[in-house]
Amino acid sequence: MQALLTKIKTITSAQSKQQLLANLAMLITVLFWGISFISIKITVSEVPPITMALIRFIIASAILLVIMRKLEPASKLQKEDIARMLLAGFLGITLYFYFENSGVKMTTASNASLITSIIPITAIALDMIIFKAKASALTFLGIGCAIAGAYLAVTANGQVAFNSATFKGNIFMVFAMLAWSLYTLLNKSLQDKYSGLFLTTYQTLFGTILLVPASLLEYKQWHLFSLTAFFNILFLAICCSAIGYFLYIFALKRLDVAITTLYLNLTPIVGVISGYLVLGETVLPIQLLGGVIIILVIIAINVEKQRATLKSMGGNSGCAKST
Repeated sequence: MQALLTKIKTITSAQSKQQLLANLAMLITVLFWGISFISIKITVSEVPPITMALIRFIIASAILLVIMRKLEPASKLQKEDIARMLLAGFLGITLYFYFENSGVKMTTASNASLITSIIPITAIALDMIIFKAKASALTFLGIGCAIAGAYLAVTANGQVAFNSATFKGNIFMVFAMLAWSLYTLLNKSLQDKYSGLFLTTYQTLFGTILLVPASLLEYKQWHLFSLTAFFNILFLAICCSAIGYFLYIFALKRLDVAITTLYLNLTPIVGVISGYLVLGETVLPIQLLGGVIIILVIIAINVEKQRATLKSMGGNSGCAKST
């Protein structure tokens, strides 16, 4: 009996340690990703958006490949998953960073980070459309409110000015969020089959390869850039890409989706604060209201999901007892 209790205590302790590490991983990831908008804004003033993404992910791919060969030398990509892995790399790296870098160049870093708050809502909506996921009345209401919040965050002054560079940049950020949401949904079918490190490495590698032909369109803008731009690219490659992606997938496998979503809601807050402190940017109250609406909707939907899960577990428990 004592041996059983000791074993249970050891397992519980190990699980608690994993939970603690996962929470720490999400906190570090959020800090990196929130600050990343500042680095992107500084760098795209010197380096074309797609070229910048290519340099960033060449560095990140090299780091990840070395780490994977050391930690998972026997891991191999199965032939039937090549197409899905390639598509994930295209959505999560190539397409996402084309839209994000281009968007940040035209809008402010604060605006860009604020718009990232729509990711969970777009993911839920796409899950319903593509995978026919069931949704409650609260979810539908939440999506409607989130759309209103996104409108306030994107249009800045409540008016749509199609000729405004800031508005165009905000729209590019919305497209980036759609690409990321599709990437997240696609990864659902791969997460149980491969490790987080493996997924991060191969998707980064495929996404980088697909950036090469796109970057050639910017060759007329190529020139030597400053050390400031170079160090910002290094920060983006090492901290935000190689480490950030790995920590995110590590946490995603160990924490409830609701918890990771709540952590991601801190990203725009870190971005807005960083934009204010580093670049002296300002955010209009109407935009902050839009961001708050989106975050409150996400919290409400996640609370509802948690309650439904607990109710389901309680119901199953009751059935088990009666038999």
